[in-house]
Amino acid sequence: MRVIITAKNLEHSQALDDFVQNKFIVLKKYINILKREDEIGKTLAEVFVEIEKETRHHKKGEIFLVKTRISLPGRRLVAQFRANDVFKAVVGVKEELKKEIEKYKFKKIDKTRRQQRKVKDEIEI
Repeated sequence: MRVIITAKNLEHSQALDDFVQNKFIVLKKYINILKREDEIGKTLAEVFVEIEKETRHHKKGEIFLVKTRISLPGRRLVAQFRANDVFKAVVGVKEELKKEIEKYKFKKIDKTRRQQRKVKDEIEI
């Protein structure tokens, strides 16, 4: 999994990059990285993180916006979160993206289970 970070109206620092990398690398366990043995080493998921300070003149309120995009097979997941601190915004958007990935995986697993249940019911009849 690769995390690509961009910043708008904000100083792009190494500490911020490290913080974002550490937060989003946790999502790797929710995504099946290796599908087949011949794909070892290939990256199937790229997380695009955009950190933005919405205004330059405001000093209070939710002025930081973090947007994330991830493309999975058959679906593109998007999440965004606003906060008054950039680190809180990163943590918030990570939680939102985690929920979206869990919903995606549940729907995918549930679909195959329904098909298997249907086949089982047909066999029993």
